[in-house]
Amino acid sequence: MSAPKKVVLAYSGGLDTSIILKWLEIEFGCEVVTFTADLGQGEELEPARKKAELLGVKPENIHIEDLREEFVRDFVFPMFRANAQYEGLYLLGTSIARPLISQRLVEIAAECGADAVCHGATGKGNDQVRFELSAYALNPEIKVIAPWREWDLSSRTRLLEFAEAHQIPIAKDKRGEAPFSVDANLLHTSSEGKVLEDPAQPAPDYVYQRTVNPEDAPDTPEFIEITYEKGDPVALDGKPLTPAEMLTALNELGGKHGIGRLDLVEGRFVGMKSRGIYETPGGTIMLEAHRGIESITLDRGAAHLKDELMPKYAELIYNGFWFSPEREMLQALIDKSQEHVTGTVRLKLYKGMVQTVGRWSDHSLYSEEHVTFEDDAGAYDQKDAAGFIKINALRLKLLAARDRRVK
Repeated sequence: MSAPKKVVLAYSGGLDTSIILKWLEIEFGCEVVTFTADLGQGEELEPARKKAELLGVKPENIHIEDLREEFVRDFVFPMFRANAQYEGLYLLGTSIARPLISQRLVEIAAECGADAVCHGATGKGNDQVRFELSAYALNPEIKVIAPWREWDLSSRTRLLEFAEAHQIPIAKDKRGEAPFSVDANLLHTSSEGKVLEDPAQPAPDYVYQRTVNPEDAPDTPEFIEITYEKGDPVALDGKPLTPAEMLTALNELGGKHGIGRLDLVEGRFVGMKSRGIYETPGGTIMLEAHRGIESITLDRGAAHLKDELMPKYAELIYNGFWFSPEREMLQALIDKSQEHVTGTVRLKLYKGMVQTVGRWSDHSLYSEEHVTFEDDAGAYDQKDAAGFIKINALRLKLLAARDRRVK
């Protein structure tokens, strides 16, 4: 790959991406543009601007954007319409953020005439795949630089030495080994590495940042109501909220009640297994609520087909194929299924648990007249079931007869 002239760097303001910024300038002699996204990670982002300026980036080359609404509206909500869970448990909090970051990296590159983008993901993880597949899907001509796969700064000591040699500020706690690494956005926090690398050992309490210990959660349950329109939550306890406001409010409620903790050993796309501690308080509430409203508004055939397709859809997002035709095809099917997923769900929050306790909708398929154990006034003739059973039993009877005959 020829040396780039201008690079857009996904920049957090932390030590690693600050080192990458300086390394890009030294290695390629190129101009660096920084992009920092506010995805609801809960950190003040202005220090990233000051850090970039300190490292010599021109003010006009520093991009800091609040993408919380776009993140939830265009990425999180479509994913939750599918009830997506990777390997049956993981709500894909890190996975779903990467395509949006990549999209803005590529867009900013086009806006400022950059010929490359750069990320700080390591060569062992999934994020490198997600960033790069998304970037290439959006611009097949873009160059992608992944310093962790290219440089010789192979240890924490070498990184710190590089930082000191180039006057890159080092926070005091960065001089020692971090106990674990953290990724955060409005949907979740993810903690991996170090004290978490032995899956036989329970995670220390200090790993959890967004949720109280369920044992220490309030002793009184809390009840909330979420209103849905076409598969998306639009109001909490009757109050309309934007997508980001909704997820923020549910995070606060879920965190207070210790909801949304997950200790998972997952199969990475690159081949190895890894152990992660995830906290997804608002997302866990949304998943339960969405299934609750679907239970009365979604036809059995549509619901069962969705459940069959969900693992594939979740795997596509986990593996970095958000911008693939197959994900878009599945999304069209999923969104079609949500046309009548409108109504309200009542939920009970208590000691790490969220439970649907009521649901109602003008689009409901539930008919009390048909399922009642009382007089159904002729709504359903139970004698019809006999023929239904006989027809469905026919092939089973033929199989059994054949098996008896050939023994």
